[in-house]
Amino acid sequence: MAEELDAYSRTVSAVAKMLTPHVASVAMRRGSGSAVVFTEQGHLLTNAHVVGSANHGEATFSDGEESPFRVIGVDPLSDLAVLRAADTPEPATLGDADDLVVGQLVVAVGSPLGLAGSVTAGVVSALGRSLPVTRGQAQRVIEDVIQTDAALNPGNSGGALADSRGRVVGINTAVAGFGLGLAVPINETTRRIIDTLLVEGRVRRAYLGVVGVPAPLPDDVAARTGQRAGLRVIEVVPGGPAERAGLRKGDLVLTVAREQVHDAQGIQRKLFAEVIGTDLAVTVLRNGAMVDVYARPTELTVS
Repeated sequence: MAEELDAYSRTVSAVAKMLTPHVASVAMRRGSGSAVVFTEQGHLLTNAHVVGSANHGEATFSDGEESPFRVIGVDPLSDLAVLRAADTPEPATLGDADDLVVGQLVVAVGSPLGLAGSVTAGVVSALGRSLPVTRGQAQRVIEDVIQTDAALNPGNSGGALADSRGRVVGINTAVAGFGLGLAVPINETTRRIIDTLLVEGRVRRAYLGVVGVPAPLPDDVAARTGQRAGLRVIEVVPGGPAERAGLRKGDLVLTVAREQVHDAQGIQRKLFAEVIGTDLAVTVLRNGAMVDVYARPTELTVS
């Protein structure tokens, strides 16, 4: 047991030593949190709710060095924001949360309660969680959220969640309850959001106007298509793109843009700027028959 604890301690200590210099405590006039350096050009990644409406602030690193920053881009519907500081350490290495498994060791580094360079450790306690977010009239679900039992406190938001090799696999975003923390994953979808924030400062999203729940496909359809589940439409927003395209309550969505859909997140992955105003192919199962409709998404307005 002693050897196992030593190995555990060595791993956590190594990750802490590797990652702590890259994580800053950030302060704005009306809030504070944490942020992670992720580019050579001095960009930091944090939560949108940490930034709020601020456009500048100050970052303090674990060695006491301070650097002013300005806000480059904010995306409330993924709870991510990008900052740029005047002077930063070398960037942390970003990993891929899609490679995580339940039970895997993770290390959280941030500034809980304003205490810069604080480290906690735990395990991935669940994967694939969904975190609903609302901004004005716009609603979205952050997909594949990481659930961990690593201790998180106010101020940890925007800090790094890393694997045992020190790669940042998530940005800590919320304390969900006693002994429970959540992190926005670093994966293909969020990298796309981050890249867009770096270039454009915001993320434009398309809007269809459907609400659905996962549902199994009939056995014969599953055997024919190789697809086991789709998205059952339970609501079509009146006057929205989906209604105008002819989608109906009760339809079982099989594919969007000719790619299989198994849940709401499958549709969300398709609803970025490039499909706004285009004809988006949607295949549904209706009364036992496959039906193709073409919806023309509009831009999701975030106020």
